[in-house]
Amino acid sequence: MLKGQLPNTGRDLEAHPGSPPTNNGQGPEKSPVLPLNLSAQISNEDPQAKATPFTPKPPTRPRLERALSLDEKAWRRRRFRTSQEDLAARGGASPSRGSLQDEVPRPPTHTDSPPCLSTSLQEIPTTRRAQGSAGGSPSSWGHCLSGMIGSSLDLLHRDGALAGSPSRLPAVGQKVASNSLRSADRVDLVQTDCKPRLQSRLFRAHSSLGPGRPPSPLACDAKSSFSLLAPIRAKDVRSRSYLEGSLLASGALMGAEELARYFPDRNMALFVATWNMQGQKELPPNLDELLLPAEADYAQDLYVVGVQEGCSDRREWETRLQETLGPRYVTLYSAAHGALYMSVLIRRDLIWFCSEVESSTVTTRIISHIKTKGALGISFTFFGTSFLFITSHFTSGDGKVSERLLDYSRTVQGLALPRSVPDTSPFRSDAADVTTRFDGVFWFGDFNFRLSGGRVAVEAILKQDLGEKVSALLQHDQLTQEMKKGSVFRGFQEPDIHFLPSYKFDIGKDSYDTTSKQRTPSYTDRVMYRSRHKGDICPIKYSSCPGIKTSDHRPVYGLFRVKVRPGRDNIPLAAGKFDRELYLIGIKRRISKEIQRQQALKNQHSSTICTVS
Repeated sequence: MLKGQLPNTGRDLEAHPGSPPTNNGQGPEKSPVLPLNLSAQISNEDPQAKATPFTPKPPTRPRLERALSLDEKAWRRRRFRTSQEDLAARGGASPSRGSLQDEVPRPPTHTDSPPCLSTSLQEIPTTRRAQGSAGGSPSSWGHCLSGMIGSSLDLLHRDGALAGSPSRLPAVGQKVASNSLRSADRVDLVQTDCKPRLQSRLFRAHSSLGPGRPPSPLACDAKSSFSLLAPIRAKDVRSRSYLEGSLLASGALMGAEELARYFPDRNMALFVATWNMQGQKELPPNLDELLLPAEADYAQDLYVVGVQEGCSDRREWETRLQETLGPRYVTLYSAAHGALYMSVLIRRDLIWFCSEVESSTVTTRIISHIKTKGALGISFTFFGTSFLFITSHFTSGDGKVSERLLDYSRTVQGLALPRSVPDTSPFRSDAADVTTRFDGVFWFGDFNFRLSGGRVAVEAILKQDLGEKVSALLQHDQLTQEMKKGSVFRGFQEPDIHFLPSYKFDIGKDSYDTTSKQRTPSYTDRVMYRSRHKGDICPIKYSSCPGIKTSDHRPVYGLFRVKVRPGRDNIPLAAGKFDRELYLIGIKRRISKEIQRQQALKNQHSSTICTVS
């Protein structure tokens, strides 16, 4: 934009009358003024003269005492044109613009960086012009001028990029009457403009983490490439509350904008696990194999763990889960139905996007006060996707397939969910089937479906290779057969099985039941899923934990990628509720264990004895 005001040395070097003015020592040197007929003056120079190389230097800083004699109040009320107005006037947009000599220059500010080119050519020092008039040829003057202008433009654009906005070059009004006022005007601009520019440069230097870092967010944009927290615009804070949100989908707390910030691809990582603990009081010393399997490079966003025949100390079990996942996760909700436990843990920065959590239970046993068989359901909405998690313990026994089918029917009809949280797609829901009222349903537990054919036939298959024996075993699986008939888990899918039967083991060993009952090894522990929208749930991993041997069942887990949709805030929100007491206990345990580990290492090193023979 500045090139329109600069003389083209290649095109305008034609003969014109006049010569460059020189200072013959008569009177003090005035501010250098470069007339419009610069090209003509240069063209009249001696063509045989040779240019003397010189290094451009900024002019000396004007004296500030002259500005003190001006009327401060009247001078401050003056309105100066902006850089855009000044450039537009110089380019011919204003018909009343004066000559270039009437335009008062602004000297370059003395900062640590090289001076940028201002809007006026009058900042070219007199010494440079004197050298050019004394012995410089037109071509040399043109090369020097164009080179200086090009480098100054480069510096100008670079400063503008660093500041995050185009450089502002304040222009002085055209109504300045005398040279003294012009000088005073220049001094005043230096006073008002130099200090902010210098402070801005110093602020950027101190706020950046290194020379290659971007400028500070306060100095330019609101975004920061090294800030851990995303900036929040003031207008967003004024327009909605982060606790209640907005009813509009575009500005909602659970809407598309917030969803894109946390999940750009709209896929959430989900962990679902089931384990029949056999009522054992002793818990595994380490749950890393269950919650943090080696196959997963990253921890998941949401953890849901269901337990059947849980240990007597439910609180201890929940504390162990919190301790294993650490302070980055919080227990969003936990519930129990007799010996059935379920815990939902979520990343602590995602608790704001959950609705209120609701739960419901169903008892499938004839004697209802003995709650070892039944189902426990937990439901909530995450952003705009509703979830239902069910853990069940069906009737046991090799031949009791019909009883297990009845347990399934009672569960889908008896779970009263959702209650206060609205259904995301009510027109697709069925009042007789709870699994149709949610976008994503995960049903896991000890379903007790066995492998038919007897112990001898199953053991013969187990002696084959892993890939062959799994497919052969599933041909005898009761659950697979009933699902093909459509009598159970209608609309559900199961990830491909690539692990050995999870039941029944001798406690603490890898051998299947060696007692007198000789129970048939079976895939009793399963994870099923159902999606209202096809393709929204993608299984990543489906396996068991052979290293956890405190029960006759092996834990079974699944890793999923679930598509999350934006929602609205016109639902009951959880507003960040979680189990704070459990969170603090988990942190304290991790700290104490780390202290014990470091103390053990210290004692081990100090107990080493060196002998010299």
